Amino acid sequence: MTDDAPLGPETYQALRRIAAARMRGRQAVTLQPTALVHEAWAKIGAGRAGIERGHFLALAARAMRQVIIDRARARQAAKRGGGRVQVTLASTPGDAGEGLVDVLAVDEALTRLAELDPRRARVVELRFFGGMSTAEIAEAMGQSTATVERDWRAARAWLQVHLAAEALSG
Repeated sequence: MTDDAPLGPETYQALRRIAAARMRGRQAVTLQPTALVHEAWAKIGAGRAGIERGHFLALAARAMRQVIIDRARARQAAKRGGGRVQVTLASTPGDAGEGLVDVLAVDEALTRLAELDPRRARVVELRFFGGMSTAEIAEAMGQSTATVERDWRAARAWLQVHLAAEALSG
């Protein structure tokens, strides 16, 4: 985004911080934060004049998820099924998290969670792929911070159980 973009340089910097937080410590994902922002921006498109900042950041989070997943799938295909990309499932943006998880497995689990509870899946998407704080998620979704925190805890627990079961089943 440039200075004349509908959301301005402060939003670009917010996206850049989110992307940097998402990519920090992820040697398996060979994508620089600036490139992630630019690819996400290309997915969203420039025709977003008049959109609320919180809603835009939510769209950007979804686009970043798609970019990361697309990269992971391409990398896996290039290795002919070899190792999947590992990321951390952090409790807050920038945390070290609770160990490495497979980004494609997270995406698949998140798709399943969205079928069961779309709101909780959205919270995970905004936090995990968008790097948004509880307050930012609450603003973007029109929910209270308490609701977002409850949804995050419940969704995170569901994902951990689901991912552990997937790992055990192979």
